[in-house]
Amino acid sequence: MKKRQSPPSIHTAGVGIIYLVLTLLSVAAVISALTVGSADISLSRVLAAFTGEDKTARVIVVGLRLPRLAGAALAGAALATAGQLLQAVTDNELCAPNIIGVNSGSGLAVMLVLCLFPMYWQLLPAAAFVGALAASFFVLLVSGASPGDQKSSLILAGVALSSILGAGISFLSLKYPDVLSSYTAFSVGGFSGVTFDELAIPAIMIFVCFILAMIAAPKINLLCLGDEAAGSLGVRVRRLRVFTIVITSGLCAAAVSFAGLLGFVGLIVPHIIRRICGQRLRRILPITALGGALLVVFSDVIVRTILAPGELPAGIIMALIGAPFFLYLLVRRRRHD
Repeated sequence: MKKRQSPPSIHTAGVGIIYLVLTLLSVAAVISALTVGSADISLSRVLAAFTGEDKTARVIVVGLRLPRLAGAALAGAALATAGQLLQAVTDNELCAPNIIGVNSGSGLAVMLVLCLFPMYWQLLPAAAFVGALAASFFVLLVSGASPGDQKSSLILAGVALSSILGAGISFLSLKYPDVLSSYTAFSVGGFSGVTFDELAIPAIMIFVCFILAMIAAPKINLLCLGDEAAGSLGVRVRRLRVFTIVITSGLCAAAVSFAGLLGFVGLIVPHIIRRICGQRLRRILPITALGGALLVVFSDVIVRTILAPGELPAGIIMALIGAPFFLYLLVRRRRHD
């Protein structure tokens, strides 16, 4: 495997500036998510909601908007981190959870649990993890066995698998309309009705997977030298790839279990962060997670306001941004080749 070329990394001071900007954006995102919606609530009423002085505002802010904010942030952070890891371990900038079928694998597993065991919603994260893991290894197996350019084979295998799994999800939604009536936005991704109870297990999964990713980051970075060079430095390449796929499957499963099939977060954010900050994973993973969280939170705020008092799933905004971005990467890659 050829040694991949890394974009120039910014100075440490530049990373500090990025963290400052992201922190300011985080404050703006939190304020927007808690104050803006079908019923706008002033910042003073938001504060009164937390202190318990305004009971009406408390129901809206603490009962509805705060869990939704947490869900959007968790899903964005998880999917962006998963995308960054997938792109690093496959050396493919077009690789993202929704493109290679990981999200769809999780989604089909979640749908099966909802249809067959609707009372056991606690099983959703575990089922999503199994589905994501199976989809990941299937795509890697098929692309590895294909002749020619494995990077292109990976994308083609993922698109084919996503289509098959998507058909399965559509079939279940038609077969069990009563069970899935509240999940009409599942195939797009959204956060309407998310509760803290639903977020508890996924949040733990995301935290554990992120810590494991940070621990493995230096070794994953060595893969940029090529498999042979990384192996000569003591990296067990195949074991590391499997370990990384397990981590990304956990991240995607956690997000899909409550957010649905939210697409393109794992494509857009990792690519932009890597272009700005370089490829040193231990440095860019926290930035990637924060960037993903911000992108999804702001997208959710937008869809809550453009049709107020109605709303659209947050995944629609991600699709409108992500699909053209994916086409741009395809065109740029073809010109480069």
